[in-house]
Amino acid sequence: MSQPEALRSLLESVATGKVSPTVALDKLKYLAYEPVGEFARIDHHRQLRTGFPEVIWGQGKTPDQIVQIMAAMRQRNSVVMATRIESDVAEQLEAKVEGLRYYPMAKIAALTQFSEGIAPARIEPQYSGNIGILSAGTADLPVAEEAAVTAELSGFRVLRLWDVGVAGIHRLLDNRHVIAQASVLIVVAGMEGALPSVVAGLADCPVIAVPTSVGYGASFGGLAPLLTMLNSCAAGVGVVNIDNGFGAAILAGQILRTAGKLVS
Repeated sequence: MSQPEALRSLLESVATGKVSPTVALDKLKYLAYEPVGEFARIDHHRQLRTGFPEVIWGQGKTPDQIVQIMAAMRQRNSVVMATRIESDVAEQLEAKVEGLRYYPMAKIAALTQFSEGIAPARIEPQYSGNIGILSAGTADLPVAEEAAVTAELSGFRVLRLWDVGVAGIHRLLDNRHVIAQASVLIVVAGMEGALPSVVAGLADCPVIAVPTSVGYGASFGGLAPLLTMLNSCAAGVGVVNIDNGFGAAILAGQILRTAGKLVS
């Protein structure tokens, strides 16, 4: 249940006498944010403000902390997602959280309320348009899949095109139809990070560049592709932080989700 629906349901329950004003007041205390133990405060109003619910950053949290946060969030959100979940942590979560699905390449663990039992691998798109996601190399796939799974769990249609880096440019050119079909593009690349510039020169839609930490020593853990992308000579390229597939997906989603505001 989304936050607006939860508030409407609560007000209707008070109006019909099913819930007393005292109980409703207690529920409203946690409508904006909800404390979980001594370690977290869940921002329940985030979806009202931004269009997307809060997502759990899994790295650095204990499995028990993630379990408790998920338990609180699943009461109010149709999708609960945790990023940067390693496989050993995922095993512990699956033992404690019913219906959890783990996406190993993306390192994302998710709960949905769209079906019985285990969360479906895909969710039916709720928004129009396509998010095209391209990776330069196979080594970039964890970041690219983080973007792809995040976008799909957020209700967007995703077109994947992997291993089309500039070292073999014919692989990209043979698949220009993916670029043509996309409403917004996410391009993930490490090494020298040249792929987003090439794609932006072929595309008529926004390009979100994601530098990865893949590369030899002189790539400086992703700094070299980051600077390449920031210095792109192709117009229409925006850049997110190193390895930030999640952030790229949310930005692409915001572009599509708010496009209707431009229609008069």
